[in-house]
Amino acid sequence: MSAFPADPKPLTRIQTKNRAAILDAGLEVFSTFGFRGSTLDQIARAAGLSKPNLLYYFPSKEAIHAELLTGLLSTWLDPLTLMRADGDPVPELLGYVRRKLEMSRQFPRESRLFANEILQGAPRVKAALEGELKDLVDAKAEVIRGWAAAGKIADVHPHHLIFSIWSLTQHYADFDVQIRAVLGEEDPFEGAEAYLDALFTKMLTPA
Repeated sequence: MSAFPADPKPLTRIQTKNRAAILDAGLEVFSTFGFRGSTLDQIARAAGLSKPNLLYYFPSKEAIHAELLTGLLSTWLDPLTLMRADGDPVPELLGYVRRKLEMSRQFPRESRLFANEILQGAPRVKAALEGELKDLVDAKAEVIRGWAAAGKIADVHPHHLIFSIWSLTQHYADFDVQIRAVLGEEDPFEGAEAYLDALFTKMLTPA
């Protein structure tokens, strides 16, 4: 007898479709109502499934939420991971700003899901924030500090620079309703990239 367990039975096409529908519905419900304000009944209705059918795939709303967050964390880190230490500093930092802004454009529900988790004290992702995220931010902060020391960019606090990039890009997803209420028919992303490019270029260019 093999010492290793048999591979799990692959999902059928219908099972794959239903799992995807549940996760998409969970993303919609959690990003709208937060974890505490969401229920399995809401998610089942949004997925077009009965609650017993949903429970066949996920035993609880916690399981759905955990899977969504697990998939989101690596996506969240990718834009910063792509910032290269051997690149031209200002274009590298502007590239990070643009990637984060594009994430707000393409993944607004994911951004709000993450924001809701943070506002609740990050009970399900705090270990990742204190581990993987902190390690990556600290490493990139050293790169930024080195660029500043070499006179390639202005002398800025590297961590607060990264925090400001997060706040100025994720705002367009997390406060989408407020922004669109102010701008009306104008697409907020059309002017945001040019504005942020100018803002950070001026901030980062050495005197």
